[in-house]
Amino acid sequence: MRKHFIDNIRCLIILLLIPYHAAQAFNTWGELNYFLFYPDKAISSFIVFCSPFYMPVMFLLAGMSTRYALKKRTYGQFMIERVKRLLIPFVFGTLFFCPVMAYIGDKTNCGYGGGFFGHYRIFFTKWTDLSGFDGGFGVGQFWFLYFLFVISVVGIGIIALSKRIFKKEPSGNLPFWALCLFVIPLPFLYDLLVVGGKSFAEYLYVFLIGYFIFTNDEVLERIEKYRYVSLAVGLVSGITDVYMFIWSGKDFGVVNTIAKAFTEWFMILALIGIGKNLLDRSGKVSGYLSQRSFLFFSIHFLWMVLFQYWFSDLLGTNTVLAYSVPVVCAYLATFACAEIAFRIPFLSFLMGAKGRSGSGRKIS
Repeated sequence: MRKHFIDNIRCLIILLLIPYHAAQAFNTWGELNYFLFYPDKAISSFIVFCSPFYMPVMFLLAGMSTRYALKKRTYGQFMIERVKRLLIPFVFGTLFFCPVMAYIGDKTNCGYGGGFFGHYRIFFTKWTDLSGFDGGFGVGQFWFLYFLFVISVVGIGIIALSKRIFKKEPSGNLPFWALCLFVIPLPFLYDLLVVGGKSFAEYLYVFLIGYFIFTNDEVLERIEKYRYVSLAVGLVSGITDVYMFIWSGKDFGVVNTIAKAFTEWFMILALIGIGKNLLDRSGKVSGYLSQRSFLFFSIHFLWMVLFQYWFSDLLGTNTVLAYSVPVVCAYLATFACAEIAFRIPFLSFLMGAKGRSGSGRKIS
């Protein structure tokens, strides 16, 4: 039976990308962004609370979806699909969306005074940290696609090897207390295989947990049963993490890292448990969002950056307007563009989605 809650959680996470990325323009820790307003602790607290689990849950959902997909596909068929759904939109997005954002980043952060088309040479020749915040080559939100592609390749190798060694896949049937112990390796993974400030080791870890553990129906029932216990632990850890990092004015070092790990893992458990309890159903709205979710993912960041850049002088230092107006405009523009792209098969293909004639695109 189809696990509708996987699609629905994924859609909710993608929909929250706009306010999440908008908040980065107000960060208090001095990180560059394509456009920066001014530091704001309240808005920065939102980022710090969400960041530990926001993308890891996407990789865990991808791991779950991979196991269900491999029940209907060979390894070869699955990897061909990964190329179409991940590598092609990664290349397209990097070539056509990211240069615009990098141009704005260069103007606002480095004082670039040249024209837009002349900046393409800078984009393809200036290599720094792959963020594009300084006008150099960057991949924007599309880092998720190449990370997921590489992790899918490595993950398939691990899955195939486990089948050869154990002759069958592990059942993954664990009690809830054992599931809680998966938090322990996380602090040790954050600094392993890091590219662009993100850890391949961390995301591969949660991907494999999704594949081997979270696809067991009995495990899902336990996660659902203890969803509010997980939520309580996740909220307490997250608030503690936010306090130490944003409000305390002190460096708590390892303690802060541990709080981050507990936030990540127990919020993942909470999201999966609450999602299975409340979102394991389909309907017109969920179907609509699921079909356009990948298009939304591809388009949203460009509009977010453009509206913040265009409206910055008009909105001034009114924090509520400076944050909310670009967010609302970005939602409207992103949905409009996603709808247009959805109806044009060639654009849908380039951005990794099935067009109007298809049954819908999944980001996993």
